[in-house]
Amino acid sequence: MSSVSHRGFTHLGLDVSKDSIAVAVLDPDRDRAPVRKIFHDEESVRRLIGRFEDRSKLWACYEAGPTGYELYRLLDRLGVRCDVIAPALIPKQPGNRVKTDRRDASKLAGLHRAGELTAIAVPSPQQEAVRDLCRLRDDMVEDQTQARNRLTHFLLRHSRVWRGGSNWTLKHHRWLAGVHFDDRALAATFAHYRATVALRDSSLEAVEGDLVQYLDREPFAVQVRRLGAYRGITNIGGLCLAAEIFDWRRFPAGRSLMCFTGLVPSEDSTGRREHRGNITHAGNRYVRARLVEAAWSYRHRPHIGVTIAARQHGLAPEIVARSWKAQVRLCKRFQQLNARKNVKSVVAAAIARELAGFLWAEMNAA
Repeated sequence: MSSVSHRGFTHLGLDVSKDSIAVAVLDPDRDRAPVRKIFHDEESVRRLIGRFEDRSKLWACYEAGPTGYELYRLLDRLGVRCDVIAPALIPKQPGNRVKTDRRDASKLAGLHRAGELTAIAVPSPQQEAVRDLCRLRDDMVEDQTQARNRLTHFLLRHSRVWRGGSNWTLKHHRWLAGVHFDDRALAATFAHYRATVALRDSSLEAVEGDLVQYLDREPFAVQVRRLGAYRGITNIGGLCLAAEIFDWRRFPAGRSLMCFTGLVPSEDSTGRREHRGNITHAGNRYVRARLVEAAWSYRHRPHIGVTIAARQHGLAPEIVARSWKAQVRLCKRFQQLNARKNVKSVVAAAIARELAGFLWAEMNAA
């Protein structure tokens, strides 16, 4: 919620869709906001803002969604203050079952003036572009995993089982090259599955090749170097975290970052009864995925391997010391929780939550 006074502003509640924008105009001396609809294009928005004499007294807001941040940037160029609102944190009335664009716009304007809405951080166009490329990589990884699973399941249905170690190693690929089917249809199916896997592998390599170009560019270079000092955070993983979070100081405490990732446990407590459940998942799923992926590396004993040593080369000694302290703590914590929990994914989520706190502290250190 905003701590800035909303008094004296004319609030514009914008319910944005692909083709139209419902605009609720709530003047300072009114309790009800008249609503009108405009077409969703730059000319219509400029015409709307042109109706107001003093743009410095306008304060607009709209929900974050599939239309992105172009409306925010347009309003910013026009000199209009604007907040992009976190949809999951908008107060809701359980008994209100009527939802329309006009009602939503009016509700946004009223809640915004009351200071009951939470604004999200808006990335710069460059940051958003790199973030989209990072998210494309996540999509490519999902496609690759899906293609590999389909091939593995196909082979399993026909009793072709690999028992020579880990999948998708060079040895496994040589084994796949030696698998053959006498039936023409099965052979064609196998060939298509393998071709799809090869295509997904090359697509992922191409995306990662594009991402590598941004590792040493600002505003990501410093963040990537410092994040890479921590176990489980590769250079590309650090770039993805930097592109998603981009401003670590907007979180007042480490727990705020944990909540942002959805790694904190849900809670339903009342009176003397306390109940905590699964993690909320109410946050940035891309950051959560990176942290959980990194958390699995802490199941082994603390050590500095060749790869981590290379990432730490040239960093300040205090950064290396903090990363080692985090590694010792998280490896020990993983073993303690693993002895008590039956499901290792629960342990990984707990370690990821603590790792988020260490990373927040690192990126906010002087």
